[in-house]
Amino acid sequence: MGHHLLHLNLTIISPSASFKSSNSLFPCNHPQIPTNSFHLPSLSKSSVHKISWIQKLPRIATATIKCSAKIENSSAAAKEKSVSVILLAGGKGKRMGASMPKQYLPLLGQPIALYSFYTFSKMIEVKEIVVVCDPSYQDIFEDAKENINVDLKFALPGKERQDSVYSGLHEVDLNSELVCVHDSARPLVSSADVKKVIEDAWINGAAVLGVPAKATIKEANSESFVVRTLDRKTLWEMQTPQVIKPDLLKKGFELVNRDGLEVTDDVSIVEHLKHPVYITEGSYTNIKVTTPDDLLLAERILNLNSEESSK
Repeated sequence: MGHHLLHLNLTIISPSASFKSSNSLFPCNHPQIPTNSFHLPSLSKSSVHKISWIQKLPRIATATIKCSAKIENSSAAAKEKSVSVILLAGGKGKRMGASMPKQYLPLLGQPIALYSFYTFSKMIEVKEIVVVCDPSYQDIFEDAKENINVDLKFALPGKERQDSVYSGLHEVDLNSELVCVHDSARPLVSSADVKKVIEDAWINGAAVLGVPAKATIKEANSESFVVRTLDRKTLWEMQTPQVIKPDLLKKGFELVNRDGLEVTDDVSIVEHLKHPVYITEGSYTNIKVTTPDDLLLAERILNLNSEESSK
């Protein structure tokens, strides 16, 4: 057992790279979600250009991240049925401007939240999915239970994201060796990327999917004047899932709760313990559906993937 410094060579992924998804579409007719409840126009080539994900820049990790790792067993892999997934599906989704939370809006006829739900359910490493959601939406997942072969549990959402994760953590099987936290509003995560981040978390204790920042990022003061330009080569856009060993996550929550700290993502909890967090390079197509434009983009990506599969 030894300490190793992992040197990352940042590469820019071409926007023309093909997207391969492991998601399968399952019909889901839910009384609260009629398929015509959120109609969006068909995409033209010009509109696709306008909402290109090259132009979209979600939350960026603005701190310099050194990816050092404590290698416990570099040849080890996560065991079968050793991972508990906490699927966060309790958000309000106010920016979408819809009559229901964004994660339950139909995407090509299926609620957004069910895409990643099915992706996790088909992975041999996953033993259970703990869905954190309002009880009024539990039947969406209950109705899908016959299509999965993992245990299904529920937890109540909290006021903030970290409260929801903490709630879900209480329902996790005590024998689980990894906890995988995912935003249900990210429907396009691939099983290949999930497998990579699980393996990295198994080796390092904590890992998160991320992609290198494409845009130039500037730090500004309270008066909107530029303070400095950040080095893009050290910046990563954080995604989910974020995978952490249970004992490490529990220790992190003890510190966060004791000191009254607020965190915006799950690995930040571990960072407060001064434990290294490994960044697993993911895919730019793993977008978070937050606005109507995001929904159009997700639909377009799925359609393109379907066209590629049919060739």
